[in-house]
Amino acid sequence: MDQFDVDLFVIGAGSGGVRAARIAAGYGARVRIAEEYRVGGTCVIRGCVPKKLFVYAARFAHEFDDASGFGWTVQGASFDWSTLIANKDKEIARLEGAYRANLDRAGVEIVPQRAEIEGPHAVRLADGTRVTARTILVATGARPNLGLDFPGRELGISSNEAFHLDRLPGRIVVQGAGYIALEFASLFAGLGAQVTVVHRGDRLLRGFDEDIRERIVGEMTQNGVSFVFNATIEGIFAVNGEKRVRLSDGRDLFADEVMLAIGRVPNIVGLGLDTVGVHLDAAGAIAVDANSRTNVPSIYAVGDVTNRANLTPVAIREGHAFADTVFGGAPWQVNYDLIPTAVFTEPEIGVVGLTEAQARAQGRRVDIYKTDFRPLKATLSGSASRVFMKLVVDQADDRVLGVHLIGETSGEIVQMAAIALNLNATKADFDRTMALHPSSSEELVTLRSKHASSDQVIPEVSTGATPAI
Repeated sequence: MDQFDVDLFVIGAGSGGVRAARIAAGYGARVRIAEEYRVGGTCVIRGCVPKKLFVYAARFAHEFDDASGFGWTVQGASFDWSTLIANKDKEIARLEGAYRANLDRAGVEIVPQRAEIEGPHAVRLADGTRVTARTILVATGARPNLGLDFPGRELGISSNEAFHLDRLPGRIVVQGAGYIALEFASLFAGLGAQVTVVHRGDRLLRGFDEDIRERIVGEMTQNGVSFVFNATIEGIFAVNGEKRVRLSDGRDLFADEVMLAIGRVPNIVGLGLDTVGVHLDAAGAIAVDANSRTNVPSIYAVGDVTNRANLTPVAIREGHAFADTVFGGAPWQVNYDLIPTAVFTEPEIGVVGLTEAQARAQGRRVDIYKTDFRPLKATLSGSASRVFMKLVVDQADDRVLGVHLIGETSGEIVQMAAIALNLNATKADFDRTMALHPSSSEELVTLRSKHASSDQVIPEVSTGATPAI
């Protein structure tokens, strides 16, 4: 008789944990998965999916504005926050049901309570039950960073609460400069709120290409978002039904809501990791090797709790690699190069590969190709929004190292570009690819002019309507 209750016990039923559980069960493993909140994790329940639904809602305002240039008259259009919330909740409930059904079909037992590690092969459930497992997988993700310390911090909200507000705030102050802060700033502005972003530095989106960081400020400002740079929030005070926000530069802002979006931290509190001596890294994430294994041989971790590349598709792939390797006899490791990323601001950002600065820091000599143009749609709509595209190309072998985009559907475009980069496509491969006309994406295969560096931008005159000659 087996000495363990199960072969695999997964703590956390988010994207990575669910994938690992299902694949392991498919190999015949006895699997249980514990989740103290809702099956689906941050992405499905209070992250990527509801966020993207809110983004869609916000973009209708721009579509209504654009419509008049094409002969449409939109009369009486209005927005109802409660309808959006109700329909969002309905869709999230449907997705959670689908996740549960997939686990059930795979033969995974769902444990709807908290689990903490008690030993190298044991977990303790909230009801006191002890479960032994040959292998334990931690997939508890990350949580909003609540490390700010100033008077009234409790009056602020995180991205979690933003999905459940009783009403759309007329004015909102957002502190942060990462993708979560900027996405919420854009969507709240699109829904009609007065939005101010406060950031302690002078540039947004650390780690992105400098051209992207510079241009997104102008685009978002044009879409109604205000920015306060080189300042932080030093206090939030409830005054006559509104919130007074004291900034470090001495000024006061007044808002209905204050959103604190300064990042996320690994969700490890109370997991019992110290009980068994699981090592953490300097950022407080679970330290793992290339196979997602901790220093305790029977304990593994995947997803944001490891702070490697904090994206849902990455967690899913890590969970799959773990299950194949540990239970399927088919070991493989996740490749973290060339991960496509989208930021659903207005306009949208899509990137994959090296930034210009990263390529140069590696000692590469690079050619830079850029274009900045008014898209065809804007010629009749009257929108001032522009499209920006940039290619970073290695001079040594002509390989395209990075693609960086701002504009409508940039996320969709960069997903396809990621395929080309994973196949080691060269600039010559891009050049001999037939353009799809008229489209914005055709510019990626018709770029001809080189630019010496990021600070030498020569705007192209293309509108996405005229083929390059």
